[in-house]
Amino acid sequence: MGGVDDLILRAARGEPTPRPPVWFMRQAGRYQASYRRIRERYSLVEIVREPELCVEVTLLPVRELGVDAAILFADITTPLYGMGVDLSLVEGKGPVIHRPIRTSEDVEALRPLEPEEAVPFVLESIRRLKEVLKVPLIGFAGAPFTLASYLVEGGPSRHFLEVKGLMYREEALWHRLMEKLTEAMARYLLAQKAAGADLLQVFDSWVGALAPADYRRYVKPHMERLFGMLKGAGPVIHFGVGTMGLLKDMQEAGGEVIGLDHHTPLPWARGVLGDTPVQGNLDPALLFAPKEVIRREVGRILAENAGRPGHIFNLGHGILPKTPEDHVRYVVELLKEGR
Repeated sequence: MGGVDDLILRAARGEPTPRPPVWFMRQAGRYQASYRRIRERYSLVEIVREPELCVEVTLLPVRELGVDAAILFADITTPLYGMGVDLSLVEGKGPVIHRPIRTSEDVEALRPLEPEEAVPFVLESIRRLKEVLKVPLIGFAGAPFTLASYLVEGGPSRHFLEVKGLMYREEALWHRLMEKLTEAMARYLLAQKAAGADLLQVFDSWVGALAPADYRRYVKPHMERLFGMLKGAGPVIHFGVGTMGLLKDMQEAGGEVIGLDHHTPLPWARGVLGDTPVQGNLDPALLFAPKEVIRREVGRILAENAGRPGHIFNLGHGILPKTPEDHVRYVVELLKEGR
């Protein structure tokens, strides 16, 4: 890759590597003193929309932690603005949709996403990052179900009653919404790839709320279409939370790498998934533990993988606020020491 360390790309292809590459979901965030200083002056939306700031924040964990990949600093709702969605990112709560989707008119009002027009700042940030990075860059998008959950619920939810109600009561309308989101996210991801992203990750953060039968009926066909549209775009990581019961279906839906949350036993997952590369899966809460416990648990995960190729080390979800920075750095050091 012209001087860029391609360790994570080799692992994503299932090739042998001298050690598992390591990066972290939410590796740029409030646990970092350097990030908090930037957030004293700028909002999250301002950082995402200003390429100079976005590049700076994206590079922080690469410089401070020594991780094997950068992930573009953005929010999964970023492309929704370009579809005509009126939303706000509320501190401590997350995305708030001001007019939740309820009717066919609401669904049809969603505009087709034209990435170069809707999110030019995202693509410019990727291009600038590629000029300076010495590790691969991960682009990403939210999966259709997770985005639909926000759009229908109006924000984060515990029980997903509105979105499940729409699925069950108005199946045709549900599929129309998913079709629009699938098309938009495929365009968004392909535009990131064209701008220079080396890997892509699809975050289906809330799909674990579904039973396997519901996943197969209401979600899986759209994920198959999404990954079909991404075919040839390089390695794509397919990640969800609470998805142990969905793992085989997610593998069948697509993605070169399957992300594992921390509730999913790694040896069991590798048995289910065969030779498909995996990513994961240290519990984010363990980063608050004493270093000897962190060492033990990192060692456990490495032992459970037993040296099989195709393992990208990560958490089972994103880094939590207030996580000790030196504990995050310690995990990277352990991986690089090979223990």
